[in-house]
Amino acid sequence: MGNNSIFNVLKKYFNIMPDKEDEKEIVEQITGGVTFRGANLWVLIFAIFIASLGLNVNSTAVIIGAMLISPLMGPIIGMGFAVGTNDLELFKRAAKNFAVATLISVLTATLYFLITPLGDAQSELLARTMPTIYDVLIATCGGAAGILALCTKGKGNVIPGVAIATALMPPLCTAGYGLATGHILYFLGAFYLFFINTVFISLATYVGVRLMHFERKEFSTPGLAKKAQRMVMGIAIVTMIPSVLMTVGIVRRSIFDNNLNKFLKTELSQSGTQIISSDVDEKKAVLNVVAVGREIKDSTRKEAEKRMRQYGMADYSLNIIQGEQSDSVLHLNSRLSQISTSREQEQKKLIEMSAQIAQLNNQLDTYTRYESLVVDVSKEMKALFPQVKTISLSRAAEANRDTTATRHFVAAIVTTEGRKRLSPNEVRRLHDWLLTRVKADSLAVFY
Repeated sequence: MGNNSIFNVLKKYFNIMPDKEDEKEIVEQITGGVTFRGANLWVLIFAIFIASLGLNVNSTAVIIGAMLISPLMGPIIGMGFAVGTNDLELFKRAAKNFAVATLISVLTATLYFLITPLGDAQSELLARTMPTIYDVLIATCGGAAGILALCTKGKGNVIPGVAIATALMPPLCTAGYGLATGHILYFLGAFYLFFINTVFISLATYVGVRLMHFERKEFSTPGLAKKAQRMVMGIAIVTMIPSVLMTVGIVRRSIFDNNLNKFLKTELSQSGTQIISSDVDEKKAVLNVVAVGREIKDSTRKEAEKRMRQYGMADYSLNIIQGEQSDSVLHLNSRLSQISTSREQEQKKLIEMSAQIAQLNNQLDTYTRYESLVVDVSKEMKALFPQVKTISLSRAAEANRDTTATRHFVAAIVTTEGRKRLSPNEVRRLHDWLLTRVKADSLAVFY
């Protein structure tokens, strides 16, 4: 009796059937969202451009805005609803529109990344190339929330929230980036994430439709309904397997890193000694540890090596670099230790030096990039301007004696073969082509 009363209380709170809207209205709403033509298609294209811009400039706010205006959820929910109600015609229409929308989205993103001057892969782009089992869970929960919101009263802001959480747009844009830049692994990873979202939003919709007892159509062929159910589950399982394997790899790496940190802190920590860095050589199965300060004795090293099994590193040997070795390897770190006794100050110094090194590398790149670029430019120029014999590219600075202002530009020195000359029009064309080819803000041709 007590169990029945508890069940009745739970049923009272969790029963969604009283909130269910009229089935006819729901079917019309979902069927209308399946269609992709006219305004719907243009909204999709603009949403793809906005999402691509957001990924390109690494702006989370812009990406969220693109996901809010994207109409991609329509055909995905339509496919799940069609399978749940055995509506073969609706499924065909939803699948067709979904394929068209996906193709247009990828082509639009590819076009954008082909013409954009910003070619580096930002963190927002890279985040969409390694899907895990957590993405499966997000898509399933998002799809369940979406179908509940569509089928019940008081939708509120659920649908926009589902669009943001499941993130359908960014993976398609990242797939376009992979095609535009020739990074096939980026394309495959991003498209796989999009496929995960599609399958599990549809699966959650299918389950929701069955649980809410929507009226189902009867198949003409006996047993076809069960066959369709098995196909749905099979697709879901096959889709999930790679993400599970990726997740296992990530979890294993995380556990190993935690065990490594515990090992260093517990077994090698001693007064007067500082562990600067640790590196695992997978091929040689060696854990290299760099330490400065008071020397770690060989007996301590051997004892620590014996206990590596407790930390999941039984197959690894321990190599401690210290004394003169650490001086040669980490001269900069030992100097910083002598300058500052405060750990906070040391960290600040290291951050400052890293920023300086990055700045110097950027400056060095601006001067050295033309050494490798000039070879490619010379080959291309042979076809475009056959009378040009040699070309030199370098970064130059020009100072004005009156204003002391300095102007930086790329200098291109061109020589022609024999008595062949370039006309003023050809020189202008050469200048414009080089300006675009070397991606310079300012360029001067010396002929």
